[in-house]
Order: sequence, then structure tokens, then C-alpha cells
Amino acid sequence: MSHFEGGAEPDKAMLRRGFLAVRNTLTTDDVRTAASALAEHALELPELAHARTVAAYVSVGSEPGTLALLDTLRARGVRVLLPALLPDNDLDWGAYAGEGSLARIQHGGKMALLEPAGERLGPDTVTSADVVLLPGLAVDARGMRLGRGGGSYDRVLARLAESAASASLVVLLYDTEVVERVPTEAHDRPVHAVVTPTGARRFN
Repeated sequence: MSHFEGGAEPDKAMLRRGFLAVRNTLTTDDVRTAASALAEHALELPELAHARTVAAYVSVGSEPGTLALLDTLRARGVRVLLPALLPDNDLDWGAYAGEGSLARIQHGGKMALLEPAGERLGPDTVTSADVVLLPGLAVDARGMRLGRGGGSYDRVLARLAESAASASLVVLLYDTEVVERVPTEAHDRPVHAVVTPTGARRFN
């Protein structure tokens, strides 16, 4: 377990609850409309427009929707990798082969996730991606991302750093989740860009 310096974690927990509460007010229509706008703007990012392999994820509930984007990428011949949660909270990966290739997996008391039903390619497969799409709850003006707190993507980011992979990190959010500042710890790394339903923004 990592120890949090300076009491940053209670701030994060409180912030997470706040962002999730706002998401929970969204209707299915809100989420659907936002997902199609999100896909459109994501594909305007040069990093995604030119990517050959993209590590992504399947959104659940009121998360910014990713399926429209995954299908467009796949239709363009991009290899799309999707995560499968391992018992220790690390992520394995499988290839996306369309919506019919997803299986709904219940992980203990957590929410059910849609995961690739096919072959598992190993946790290190993510290091082959040109772009890694990250879930999150907020990003700040420095590109620092507030994750959901499960730790799975901390491992992914550490693996990318260790392998010296040059993947672009892109977080998908709603407009209200781009904020002035989020609390960070020493190991947090900035993302390269954020995509929301109204556009994409890159960080230096």
C-alpha cells in the first residue's frame, strides 16, 4: 500500500464523491449524446487519428461513453485493446472485436464490467499501444488526472514508464470535470490530452 503524504487522500475521496454525484444525475440520453460528440472530437486528436494500436476501455453506467469511439477506431483498422480486471486489481488485455465480443463480468461487490471475451494477451500488452485512453473523474490545467481510486491504472502507467513506451495518454471526461487543480501525489503523471463532448485539449 502506498502512503499518502500531506493528507491528499481525504481531498481526493471527497472530490471523487462530488464528481460521481454529478454523473449520477445524467440520463441515458445525456450519456448517449455525449458519447457521440466525444467520439467525434477524440478522432480530431492527431495522436488518435494516426494510431495503429489504442488501449481503451468500455464505459459503464454514467461514465463518458466509449463504445461509439471503439467502433469507429475498429472500422478504421485500428487494433483496439480492452482491459480485463485481474484478482489483484492489475489489468490484462484482449483485442476488441465488436460489441458482440464483450462479456459482462461481475467482480465481487464491485460494478459489473464489460471485458473482451477472447484471448488474454498479458498485462504488458499495453506497452505496445500508441495511445492509452484513461478513465478518470477530473483533470486539471496541468494535465494531472483524478482517477477512480482503484489503483489499476496506476499500475498501467507505472508499466508504461518502466518500459519507456511512448504512448500518448488521453483522458475522456465531461466538460465540468476539467478543473483548475486536483490533488496529486509524487507518483502521479500528467496526461497528454483530455477529450470532452465539446472538444479536445492538449497539455504541454
